[in-house]
Amino acid sequence: MPIRQLAPSVTIRIAAGEVVERPASVVKELVENALDSGASEVTVTLAGGGTELIRVQDNGCGIAAEEVPLAFQRYATSKLTGLEDFDQLRTLGFRGEALPTIAAVADMTLVTRPAGAHGGYAYHVRAGVLMDQGPRAAPPGTTITVRDLFREVPARRKFLRAQATEASHCIQVVTQYALARADIRFSVTNENRRVLQTPGSEALRDGAAAVLGADTAAQLLELPPDPNANPLISVTGLVSPSGITRSSRGGISLFVNGRWVQNRSLAYAIEEAYQNLLMVGRYPIAVLNVALPPSEVDVNVHPRKMEVRFTGEREVFAAVQRAVRGALIGQQPGAHTLTGYGAAAAPAFTTLSPMASQSALQFQVAAAPPPLEPPRVLMPADVHGPEPEATGRRLPLLRVVGQMGGTYLVTESPEGMYLVDQHAAHERVRYERVLAELQDRPVESQGLLEPRLLQLAPEEVPLLFAERSLLERFGFQFEEFGDREVLLRAMPAGVRLATVPQFIAEIAQGLRAGESRTERLATSIACHSAVRAGDPLTLPEMRSLLEDLEVCHAPQTCPHGRPTMLHMSVAQLEREFGRRG
Repeated sequence: MPIRQLAPSVTIRIAAGEVVERPASVVKELVENALDSGASEVTVTLAGGGTELIRVQDNGCGIAAEEVPLAFQRYATSKLTGLEDFDQLRTLGFRGEALPTIAAVADMTLVTRPAGAHGGYAYHVRAGVLMDQGPRAAPPGTTITVRDLFREVPARRKFLRAQATEASHCIQVVTQYALARADIRFSVTNENRRVLQTPGSEALRDGAAAVLGADTAAQLLELPPDPNANPLISVTGLVSPSGITRSSRGGISLFVNGRWVQNRSLAYAIEEAYQNLLMVGRYPIAVLNVALPPSEVDVNVHPRKMEVRFTGEREVFAAVQRAVRGALIGQQPGAHTLTGYGAAAAPAFTTLSPMASQSALQFQVAAAPPPLEPPRVLMPADVHGPEPEATGRRLPLLRVVGQMGGTYLVTESPEGMYLVDQHAAHERVRYERVLAELQDRPVESQGLLEPRLLQLAPEEVPLLFAERSLLERFGFQFEEFGDREVLLRAMPAGVRLATVPQFIAEIAQGLRAGESRTERLATSIACHSAVRAGDPLTLPEMRSLLEDLEVCHAPQTCPHGRPTMLHMSVAQLEREFGRRG
């Protein structure tokens, strides 16, 4: 087959596949152009998850009429003149690819007017073909309207998710830049519903309140100045105390010189600062901007400009970790401390009997040398005795000895000692019960004496309203009360009211990630209705929990995959106490 030069109409669509992955990619490119134009106000309008309509309006510098056609040519940009400019790059955009690649896969109209011009200019392109251009009345700034995204590329459209999910991704882009640029007024309307409005007050906490909610923003800790910091690296922002967490890293927002980025090293630096302060599987909320000379960071790594590389990655990592740890040390509530990592109080061991379950003796567990052989996580192959199908049991017969630290049940069997994580075990029980209940009827619901007003995060709004019928089947009952507020009237039985905002955030995160809706909801209900670590249990309650766990289909792990119990065999115990060589 002979080598041929591809036609421009083909190459531009290949480029569009790299730059414009989904509607959120379009929003990102257009919002970044608006910020580069010096705008103080940015308004985003969405419909159909961004495939039907994306409109981004700003009050920036605008584009001169004679330069508008050039703006739709590949690699035409006002932000670079040569390779040497990369060392001083301070704009978000620089490739000159956004407008032509978007126009190649959509119906696109640009209306612009520089501040000093007497009138505006419009330029209409459909699937890369110029349809119309000419003078038009317009306010100062630029308005770009994108319709029928990917209509000419049906293969790309079929890989998009539900409209609510795509809308959520679009909104998330704007919320990230609202956190990066608190000095700019951002507004987002989705399906005629205002889901975001920031004040543009320049105070990061005010921007965080508009995105994360006033209650959460008020509790965030400000990063203190570090007198020993590298003078070339500045780390500013807000982080959450250890009591405010998320089930994923979605609450971590990272910016480098004002650019929203995804960087594993920086995210890991934040998590390291919280070492021994968070439960396994929990992550903090963080809004961090790292400022350093442009020559020390490479932003030309990927066409979507989400990845960056640092000349001194170790120095940046250390600066972020030190800044976050400084905030936690200086302002953490007295119940927590960062001094002496790994030095925790010994757990209390409670021995219970039917006659004295409320007045238990407590002992401090003495320090011991590392075990010769670590306890084993109980797996199906570790269960001794007849097969479960023959006995109806999937676990060995266990006798309750007591509760340790208000968290672990100490049990014994002929095969040795078993430590049962009461929260993980109860999660498994609740999870399977919820799924079984759904086979015949909706999940049991508990009404509230007084409705609870909840404010949703901007990106949660389209997801939750799109899945309203499913949420009602799982026990939620709520009414719309404004663009971002709902009145909660009922919720799944057993779920703690105080955890409902966190519960909803976890559900939305799972829906946006494309997880199974039924399993995500069942897992969240199980987690938020299970007994917690630290809850004291009576002996009958412990026995009942084990009986319920024994009849579960998969009792060895909780719905998140954590083990429900650890096993230490009789032989291991004998070796530990020197009874066996």
